[in-house]
Amino acid sequence: MKLGRVWFVTTVLIITSLTCWSQSKRKLIIDQDAAGPAGTDQQSILLLIQSPQTEVLGVTVVTGDQWLKEEVAHTLRMLELVGRTDIPVVPGAEYPLVRQKEETELTEQQYGTFAWLGAWTPRFYHPPSELGQMPEGKPTAKATDEDAAHFLIRMVHRFPNEIAIYEGGPMTNLALAISLDPEFPKLVKELVFMGGSLSPETTDPEFVNTPRREFNLWFDPEAAHIVLRAEWKKIVCTPVDISVKTRMTTELLSRIKAGDSPAAHYVGQYARLHGEYNYLWDELAAAAWLDPSLITKKETRFMDVAIDHGAGYGDTLTWTERDKPKLEVRQIEIQDDLDVEKFYKMFVDLLTAPTPKKN
Repeated sequence: MKLGRVWFVTTVLIITSLTCWSQSKRKLIIDQDAAGPAGTDQQSILLLIQSPQTEVLGVTVVTGDQWLKEEVAHTLRMLELVGRTDIPVVPGAEYPLVRQKEETELTEQQYGTFAWLGAWTPRFYHPPSELGQMPEGKPTAKATDEDAAHFLIRMVHRFPNEIAIYEGGPMTNLALAISLDPEFPKLVKELVFMGGSLSPETTDPEFVNTPRREFNLWFDPEAAHIVLRAEWKKIVCTPVDISVKTRMTTELLSRIKAGDSPAAHYVGQYARLHGEYNYLWDELAAAAWLDPSLITKKETRFMDVAIDHGAGYGDTLTWTERDKPKLEVRQIEIQDDLDVEKFYKMFVDLLTAPTPKKN
C-alpha cells in the first residue's frame, strides 16, 4: 500500500514538473529576411528553434538580403531538412514602405556606392517573381495564406504580454502591424533586433566611411522609424559595433560539421565563408536573447533612423538622455561587448544538439 502511494506521488510530481517545464517555454515569433541556404539569417532561425527553452510560434518573412519569394522557399526547405515543418512560415512585405531601387541607384551616383543592397545588389539581382538558386532543393511544404502583419497582430492578441519578437531583417512587417493595430507593440513582451550602427571599431570597408549605415535599418528607414518610436515594453539592440567582434571561421564550421544533428548537417553542407568579414550578425542577437549572460557590457540610448532623403538617408541616429530631441523617442538597450568564446560554444552546442520535439 505504501509503495503504491509512493508511486502515485512520484507520478504526480513528474507530470507536474513536465507541465511546468512546458508552460515555462518562452514564446517567440521570428521576423527575418531569411536569405539562404545557411548564412546568418537561416542560422539565427536555427539557433532559436534548436533551443529547448523556446516555443517558436512562427517565422514571418520580409524582403531584405534576398527577395521575399526565395526567402520563404529557403525557410520552408530548411525546416523540412531539420524536421520542424510544424512551425508556420508566413510571407510578409515584398518591398520597403518608401525606398525604391531607382532612387537608391541615383543616391549612389550622387554620394558613392553602397557595399550591400540586399535583393537589389547588382551581382545577385533577379526579378522578385523568380525563385533564384535553390542548392538545397525546392520545398514541398507551403507557406501560410495569412500575411505577416495580420499573423503578428493575431498572435499577440492571443497571447498578450507573452510573446517576444526577434527581428533579424528590415522592419517592414512590424511597421505594417503597428499601422494596422496601434495597440500591437503594447501587447508584445519585448522586441529584440539586430540592426543599427554607432561607431564600430573595424577595418571593414562597409563601415569605415559610413559607420552609421546598417542594412536592416537602411533598407526600409520609414519602417524602422515607425517601429523604434512605438510603445514597446522593452527593446534590445544588437548593433554592428558588437557584431563585428564575431566571426564564422573554418575552425568553428568544422566543429559544427563534426555534429550529427540535422541542423549541423544543414549548416555543414551549405554554409560558406566569404573573405575575412564573416560576422555572426543575427546569430549573436538570437543567442543573447536565449542567454543574456553572453553580453558583458551594455548601455541605454535613444534611437531613431534618418528619413530625410539625402546622403544620410537610413543612417542610425542615437542620443543620450541629455541631448535627445523633444519629439518622443524610445530608450533602447544596446549591447556593447560579449563573452566571445561562450557565444561560440553556445552556437556550436545548439546546432549540434538533437532536434527538439515539435511544439
